[in-house]
Amino acid sequence: MRRRDFIKVIAASAAAWPFATRAEQPATLVGFLRSTRAEESGHLVAAVREGLRDAGYSSDKVIIESRWGDGREEELPKLARELVALPVVAIVAASTNSAVAAKAATTNIPIVFVTGGDPQTERLVSSISRPGGNMTGVSFSDVPVSGKRLALLHELVPNADVIAVLLDPTNRLFETETHEIEMAARAMGQKIITLKAGNEQEIRAAFSTVAKSGAGALFVGGSSFFNSHRSQLIGLAALHAIPASYPSFSAIVAAGGLVSYGASTTDAYRLAGVYVARILKGEKPGDLPVELPTKFDLAINLKTAKTLGLTVSPALIARADEVIQ
Repeated sequence: MRRRDFIKVIAASAAAWPFATRAEQPATLVGFLRSTRAEESGHLVAAVREGLRDAGYSSDKVIIESRWGDGREEELPKLARELVALPVVAIVAASTNSAVAAKAATTNIPIVFVTGGDPQTERLVSSISRPGGNMTGVSFSDVPVSGKRLALLHELVPNADVIAVLLDPTNRLFETETHEIEMAARAMGQKIITLKAGNEQEIRAAFSTVAKSGAGALFVGGSSFFNSHRSQLIGLAALHAIPASYPSFSAIVAAGGLVSYGASTTDAYRLAGVYVARILKGEKPGDLPVELPTKFDLAINLKTAKTLGLTVSPALIARADEVIQ
């Protein structure tokens, strides 16, 4: 081979090296941590992927490595450490407890949380506008809309002289939520009885109390514990024939719950995906303000309403974002 031809071959090979290297680079690994079962919440991972795509990251650029607690919150710290050890470049912490576990597992890897609580009160961030550290995320607390949800339940069950309120005393926002609901009930002139449940046995006991009290409807408060036990709540509400209202728990109305209202969880996880993309592009999580809800969903199950002997007004159906026939 002549010297000139040899140099051309080497130059062509060198020019191809960067492209070959880029082609062989593995996809970015992002962790997803949640205490529920995969089959119950896979649509939330899909929402994160949607947010990544919205921000310019296609599915072949990012692999989401999920860890599920299967309903056992106590597994979260171990699962968080597994994700850190892989290692992932960012973690989507899909609940307050997941965020707490991820925070304990790493101070370096960026964490994007999705929580129904107040991340500042829960000491996840130093402030909403400028979180600081390695954490930011989306907060979609249903507490501010407790009054509207109580009014919606009254609209669905206007003959309910008493509405039972089921709250989780272990929830960090228990006192705030209790106050909001009591204020709303007074403003409406609605009588309520408040019951507490922090485990499965207490949930069963609460429903027995509701049935014996003669309450005409049940308001289920916001809680990650209630979310992970939504099948039990739906089943007991059906067993006792009690019209029940829920926060915007994932797919609870599709599973047989009567009505839910609150910040859209799907949109919250989409926003989390957008934040992950922005971090992958070089932004620091501590500089990204915590996102607050902008989209709220009302869902009604007409089949459940019919079973309970309720008539849902056309006006309320027209206002619903989702109607299950």
